[in-house]
Amino acid sequence: MATVRPGGARHTPSREPAARASPGAALPIVPVRARGLTVEGADGRRYLDCVSGGGKLVLGHNHPVVLAAVHRVLDSGAPLQGMGRTTPAEDAFVAELRRTLPPGLGDDARVRFCGAGGADAVGAAVDLVRAATGRKRVLACTPVAGGRGLGPVPVPYESYETCDSYETYETCDSCGDLGELGPGADRPAGVLLEPAHGPGGLLCAPDAWVRRLRQSTSAHSVALIADERGTGAGRTGAFWAVDHSGVTPDVLVLSDAVGGGLPLAALAHRADLDPGPSGGAAFRPNQLALAAGTATLAHLRENRLAEHAAGLGARMLARLRELGDSAPVGAVRGRGLLIGLELTAPDGDARLLADTVRRECLRRGLIVDAAGPAVRLLPPLTITEEQATAVLDRLADAVQAASRPRGGPAPPRSRAIR
Repeated sequence: MATVRPGGARHTPSREPAARASPGAALPIVPVRARGLTVEGADGRRYLDCVSGGGKLVLGHNHPVVLAAVHRVLDSGAPLQGMGRTTPAEDAFVAELRRTLPPGLGDDARVRFCGAGGADAVGAAVDLVRAATGRKRVLACTPVAGGRGLGPVPVPYESYETCDSYETYETCDSCGDLGELGPGADRPAGVLLEPAHGPGGLLCAPDAWVRRLRQSTSAHSVALIADERGTGAGRTGAFWAVDHSGVTPDVLVLSDAVGGGLPLAALAHRADLDPGPSGGAAFRPNQLALAAGTATLAHLRENRLAEHAAGLGARMLARLRELGDSAPVGAVRGRGLLIGLELTAPDGDARLLADTVRRECLRRGLIVDAAGPAVRLLPPLTITEEQATAVLDRLADAVQAASRPRGGPAPPRSRAIR
């Protein structure tokens, strides 16, 4: 039997799996319209969306330049799949992408498309460096807050390895000399760097640490793979997170934001890593995603939105650190508009507290993400100073309400955003 969820839309539970792809899927909101930072539910309430499709919507919902690019493809009558041939839409995307790549990679970079998911892109990067080097080992540098080794391996390869000798980026020195990991064929084909790791608490790799890793991989002819799925396209205040350290990786893994909200994933890699015709069939992406991605990358570049994210993000982080004086905040981490607020609950479960904060934010017309003990903000890079102030006001109020002892006065429900 169909049931009615908050928001007034009908929903048939038997048609959905128990597991959901993202925390936002469990929100009691039925979105019917969205523009920029704002999402409107079927009940008429409006919310400030600081999840942005998991960071994919760097220009916000339904940005005019993205919509116009998609409409141009639809109106042209062009096939939506390239049918094994390079298309004008693909050429335009590659040309725009190259304008943004780190120095030393953009001039002669090869762009390889893969399946549209982020895991597809990481898997393709692993295959690429294995084919190019003839070696099989690939190491992951992905720490977890709290110092319990590394998180789940992000690609489904049995021979994929993770380093377990450090706790966080700041205390890691295990990749300082890759030569110690084994001579000759035992050397890894590549090292996978995640410039910022989100689950369980947002950790950003220090620039000096990234530079040491680059020096070590270069010295031992090991490919450095930068996983920029969640950090690219201006999110951290530079077009690519590795730009902060001045490092040029051998392979850049791209997805999420580069599709302008549509599924698109690719690798940008050094030309000498190209395995040639024997490296597998080329994947031809959807033309709508290519057009949306080209428009998004161009708009980010032309309007210097990475610089905007750097400045506004620094101010938001500073204000959140002030919140720690009166709320159970253990740490505030992030870079640009990739922001994490890690909560503490000495007498309880910090993960439960983070989820309570998420629900209190929702009551106040604010959508945030909860990951482990952390609340994460991933607003679009088009967010304004006024909107950022509204976001932080609601978040601060929600944190105070969630940490109030049970039995205390109920927090007031804020007016709907109209």
